[in-house]
Amino acid sequence: MTLLLQYTLIFSSVLLLVALGGCFAEHSGVINLGLEGIMVIGALGGALVMRYLPAGLPAIVVVFATMGGALLLGMIYSSLLGVACINFKADQTIVGTALNMLGTAGATLLVKAINTAANPDDVSSVIQYIEPKKAFLVNIGGFEFNWFMLVAIVALVIAYVVLYKTKFGLRLMACGEHPQAADSVGINVYRMRWAGVLISGVYGGLGGICYILAGVSEWKFENGVAGFGFLALAVMIFGQWKPTRIALAALLFGLFRALSNVYSGFPFLYNLNIPSNVYNMMPYIVSLIVLAFTSKNSRAPKAEGIPYDKGQR
Repeated sequence: MTLLLQYTLIFSSVLLLVALGGCFAEHSGVINLGLEGIMVIGALGGALVMRYLPAGLPAIVVVFATMGGALLLGMIYSSLLGVACINFKADQTIVGTALNMLGTAGATLLVKAINTAANPDDVSSVIQYIEPKKAFLVNIGGFEFNWFMLVAIVALVIAYVVLYKTKFGLRLMACGEHPQAADSVGINVYRMRWAGVLISGVYGGLGGICYILAGVSEWKFENGVAGFGFLALAVMIFGQWKPTRIALAALLFGLFRALSNVYSGFPFLYNLNIPSNVYNMMPYIVSLIVLAFTSKNSRAPKAEGIPYDKGQR
């Protein structure tokens, strides 16, 4: 049961971070389907920081440096979405799909090049971070606490306060609901949409490094992030683009994802003789079922996905 709780919380943290990133982008009026690619690039940034950090650094330095590398690369990568969709008014669905494909392919190519430069016989896309990973883990009475669990809670509080208690957040949401009206009262719609996209990159990058740290002490980048970016989008929609509801949805989906890791430890599940692949598919099956029954009542920001034209009224 402890292991189930542990995995539920860490996978929920991943989904919460990435879904909140998508929430910021869509509230500004931009659909960020590239969260999967942003997660991969963010994970790459954090993994490279852990790989090249000098040994013996204090744990707090390792934690903040790794998160800094992840969120920085995630934000830089998300700027491609901003340039294409905000500046050039490209189709947001196509650009997001391209970012997903480019993220995994680009990360794989870069890691292989780095490994080959260090050892000509090594053509793998694997980065190891055995020692640095320990900085993120604290054992509390048999429960393995990961600092990203706390990061996710802090990120949730920040998202709620920013969106509902600040002028910036209210202006951001206005740009996703009725950008022409927002522009008429002096709000720079392009700037607010850029802010939403970059914030989504920060959250997505953190979610990426959190995901790869949830498992083993190395990551093969050609595997990507197993569809967690799309699962986070389902969490965001199920949560109705509201941070508190997104948190509850993340816990639900995180629980089903955790079951695929620990089902063998529960006799009543293991004795059902259900193939392990079925448990691995559970969060995605649940997402389809949930969205099928709830999508009719979903209320997305009205102007999401629509390029803003300043001359249009």
